[in-house]
Amino acid sequence: MTTGRVKDQSKSQRAYQWIKARISDGSYSPGFRLVLGQIAKELDVSVVPVREAIRRLEAEGLVTFERNVGAQVAMFDDSEYQFTMQTLALVEGAATALSAPSVTADDIARARAINLEMIECLDHFDPHRFTSLNTEFHSVLYERCPNPHLLDLVHRGWDRLNALRDSTFGFVPGRARESVVEHEDLLRRIEAGGDPLPIELAARAHRIGTLDAFLAFQARHSVHPSPQTES
Repeated sequence: MTTGRVKDQSKSQRAYQWIKARISDGSYSPGFRLVLGQIAKELDVSVVPVREAIRRLEAEGLVTFERNVGAQVAMFDDSEYQFTMQTLALVEGAATALSAPSVTADDIARARAINLEMIECLDHFDPHRFTSLNTEFHSVLYERCPNPHLLDLVHRGWDRLNALRDSTFGFVPGRARESVVEHEDLLRRIEAGGDPLPIELAARAHRIGTLDAFLAFQARHSVHPSPQTES
């Protein structure tokens, strides 16, 4: 019995990771219907572990379930994006500040190299590539957070943003140039050590800056494009 449960958990975990990866990379875009039988066939498993994986993704807000429709990739509206960004600004700011004392010189060098690559991307701007690098940059700064519960909230926030296909930077590319400057400021604050509060406030302001840029874009153009991943 125990062995059977372990096998089921393993299949469920594999299904969870497989579906989540396709949501994150845009293969399964918002509104995409998740047909359990089809996914089970692709993974060569029964529908049971796929259903368990869908329930986990639903709990994370990446999947919704509607009667007569079934499971589908969650649609993110503008208010949902705004709420996610506001929440992420708080939890990621705190996680970055708690992580700062443990960030090593090698971590700083890695983050700075990523930021330099982001700067190089600006001349031939590719929002998708920029966003991927941006995600990697921030993970270097917060992953050493010693509070696992806080870190889990940060991961959930990023997962919700990464579930969408394009980048906020694609709507407001001018924000990308501001962002890399703010990245260097964050690195210098962490290098300097000292009081973690200024680091937390800077990280929080950095994320809110992107939200503000997106909302300003909407106001200027009177449109409502679907928000995407960010920095």
